[in-house]
Amino acid sequence: MSVSEECKNMFMELKKKKVHRFIVFKIDERSKLVMVDQVGDSAASYEELTASLPDDDCRYAVFDFDFVTVDNCRKSKIFFIAWSPSASKIRAKFLYATSKQGLRRVLDGVHYELQATDPTEMGIEVIRDRAK
Repeated sequence: MSVSEECKNMFMELKKKKVHRFIVFKIDERSKLVMVDQVGDSAASYEELTASLPDDDCRYAVFDFDFVTVDNCRKSKIFFIAWSPSASKIRAKFLYATSKQGLRRVLDGVHYELQATDPTEMGIEVIRDRAK
């Protein structure tokens, strides 16, 4: 499975220029490419990311989480989320599981990785706890 140039470019914009808050990726089986599915602008919320994930299909996502430490320092951490809901087809789960490392190699600069099968496994509290 290959990763489209658009994925690489969008991720660099998220990481360096802070143009995007999140990017959702999907696999196009016909072209055998990981491609950009949806993008949240810099003002987008985590709730918008979770709402953009389908209930019955797998996706990958990256989220740029901004927070303030206990020392009152502003920080940012990038999360990679492998979304594989229980309602998705077995074939999709297998395809996304076997293609994940190829995409992760391209996304240099991700700090944390989450695997989620339902929204509670990737709630904002989980993100906050991991970022500490």
